[in-house]
Amino acid sequence: MNPRGIILTGGPNSCYEEDSPTYTKELFELGIPVLGLCYGAQLMQHILDGKVERAEVREYGKTEVFVDTTSELFSNVSPTTTCWMSHFDYISQTAPGFRITAHTADCPVAAAEDTDRQLYAIQFHPEVLHTKEGTKMLYNFVRGVCGCAGDWKMDSFVEQSIRAIREKVGDGKVLCALSGGVDSSVAAVLLSKAVGDQLTCVFVDQGLLRKNEGDEVEAVFGPEGNYDLNFIRVNAQERFYQKLAGVSEPEAKRKIIGEEFIRVFEEEAKKIGAVDFLVQGTIYPDVVESGLGGESAVIKSHHNVGGLPDYVDFKEIIEPLRDLFKDEVRKAGLELGIPEYLVYRQPFPGPGLGIRIIGEVTAEKVRIVQDADAIYREEIAKAGLDQEINQYFAALTNMRSVGVMGDERTYDYAVALRAVKTIDFMTAEAAEIPFEVLNRVMNRIINEVKGVNRVMYDLTSKPPGTIEFE
Repeated sequence: MNPRGIILTGGPNSCYEEDSPTYTKELFELGIPVLGLCYGAQLMQHILDGKVERAEVREYGKTEVFVDTTSELFSNVSPTTTCWMSHFDYISQTAPGFRITAHTADCPVAAAEDTDRQLYAIQFHPEVLHTKEGTKMLYNFVRGVCGCAGDWKMDSFVEQSIRAIREKVGDGKVLCALSGGVDSSVAAVLLSKAVGDQLTCVFVDQGLLRKNEGDEVEAVFGPEGNYDLNFIRVNAQERFYQKLAGVSEPEAKRKIIGEEFIRVFEEEAKKIGAVDFLVQGTIYPDVVESGLGGESAVIKSHHNVGGLPDYVDFKEIIEPLRDLFKDEVRKAGLELGIPEYLVYRQPFPGPGLGIRIIGEVTAEKVRIVQDADAIYREEIAKAGLDQEINQYFAALTNMRSVGVMGDERTYDYAVALRAVKTIDFMTAEAAEIPFEVLNRVMNRIINEVKGVNRVMYDLTSKPPGTIEFE
C-alpha cells in the first residue's frame, strides 16, 4: 500500500481486554508516521508498554484542553482549545519515549508524542465538528508530519469513479435504487454518465416519503424530467403498510423496510431481464454506523452495506459514494452538473418516515407526520434558515397527552421537531431556531394537523443521540 501515514481510529472497546481489536508492535516500527485517536491512542500506548486504566471521571462532550503549541501536531492551535471527549478509559502512564503534549482538568494525557519514531496519540476526537481546531490538527499531521501534497480534487474522484464503473460493469445491466434523496440522486447521475442506457432506475414509493415527494421525484427523474434515465416508479404503499402492521421495534422496522426494498428490486429486475449489478447510494457514515467488518458498533442496520442475501439475484452491489461524507457527496453532485436545489435538498433516511414514526407505522400516522413535516419545512424556508440548518424534520412520537382545543378535552399525539447543524453527519448539534419561528410552527401544526395537540423541540446532540429518532 505504501502509505504516507496511518491513522488509528476510535472505538467502543477497552484495549486491555482480551477480545478487543489490536495490533502487533511491528505496526509502530514501519518508520512511517502513526496517529492514534481515542481508542487508537490508548491501544498505541498499551502495546508500547504504557498503561491504560478505567478512569475515575469519565469525560464526555465538549472539554477544555490545554495543548503544547511547540508540538508540530498543535502548530497554530490555541494553547487552550475546545475538543470533543468521549472515553471511559484513560492513559495513566505514557509508553517509554513519549512526552505529554496536552491535558485537561481530569485527563493527564490528552495527547502524547514520540517524534523520533513519528508516533502521536490524541485522547480526544479532532475529526469531529465539536473540536473547534481539529481540522488544523489533522492538517498538521497529514500535510506536516506525513508530507502529503493535498492535491486530490473532487473532479478527480468523479473522473476516476466513472472510469472504474465502466471497467467493472462492462456490458452488464445495472439497476439503481433511486429514492430521490441526495445520495441516491448523485449515485444515479454518476452511473448514468458511466454506462448510459445500461442503467435502469427504480423508484419505490413505499408510502413512507415526505408529503408529495413521490410526484416530485418522478417530475425530476421521470420521462418529463431533466435526465436521460430509464425510470420506473413502483407504487408499493399498501404492501409496506401490511408488512409493518403491528411492528413497533425500531430495528425490526428497519429490517422489514430494507428487505422489502430488496424484494421489490428483485421483482423489477426479473421484469427487465438479467441484471448484473445493484447500485446503492451508501455513503461513509452509513458504512461506519452499520458496523461493517466489525470495526464499529452497529448503530444502523438498514443500509445493506454488508451485501445481499444469497437468494437475491444480483451479481454484485456498486456503492460509488461509500467513501464520501455528505458534504463531499454534494460537491460531487455539483461537479456532475446536478442543480443546486437538488444537491442541497434535505437528507432523508433509507427507511423514510418508518423511523420518524415511533412505534407502529400506519397510514394515519404517516399522514400526520407528513403534514407536520411539510409545515415545519415551509416555515424554516420562509424564515431564511433552510441553508443554515443541515437537517431538520418533524417526527411523530408514540406519546399521547391531554389537551384542550375548542373548549373540548383532547387526547392526541405529540410531534417532535428536530434540527441540527453538522458537517459530516457523524456528530451534530441542535440548531438554535428563533423562538418566534418555533412558536409559529407549533401553532400551525396544532391548528392544521388533525391528531396532534402538542409540539416539542429536540435539543439532543449526536452523540449521545442520533440525528434520526430510531
